[in-house]
Amino acid sequence: MAWRRHLPALASAAAGINEASDAWDAVSGSLCDADGWPLDDKVYGDGKVKRDADAWKHAEVFLDHGPEVLAGVRAAADGPDYVEGPISDDLRRLRGIDTTLLRAEELRHEWDGVMALMDGSQPSVLHLYQERAEEHRNTEGWHYAHELSYQGPALVRIGELLAHRADTERPAQTERARVALTRSPHNTPAASPASPSVPPAPHPPAPGQSR
Repeated sequence: MAWRRHLPALASAAAGINEASDAWDAVSGSLCDADGWPLDDKVYGDGKVKRDADAWKHAEVFLDHGPEVLAGVRAAADGPDYVEGPISDDLRRLRGIDTTLLRAEELRHEWDGVMALMDGSQPSVLHLYQERAEEHRNTEGWHYAHELSYQGPALVRIGELLAHRADTERPAQTERARVALTRSPHNTPAASPASPSVPPAPHPPAPGQSR
């Protein structure tokens, strides 16, 4: 279960996305009038830009480690886990995570391509276009980050439970193997080989008989 080493990073990333969302929700209402229109377009826009940037930073952690954890979780989960039990609901929440990760990875790839085209530009121009490109990527990426805000915690919970279950079952399996080994006929102590019989001593010749 090498994938389990990524669970802390994914848990932190999921929390980071939710923190970015909660921080924006806490102030966005106060930036609008009674009809929901921004009181100051720039202030409102800057707030969304920050939210999107913070969320995308954490979404990229899922792009780096999520596929490996997802594959490991699916390999470790049993059929009954999908029907009932403590992770059945979370497993259902993962049904769309493949699409989320795929689309987000495509977005990151597109942004990398844009930055490659800008390579060699004047520093002042590069900085301007890079800032705009990042803002566009983060705005597009907010949708995927939002999806991961509830798919991600589900993946982490499943991974933690399956890892704990494996740790719990391993000692029992080891003990069963030990008991089976001790009962194996190959491990029954062999009987000590019988001592070779000592031939009887020859009878002494009768008196008066020649040897």
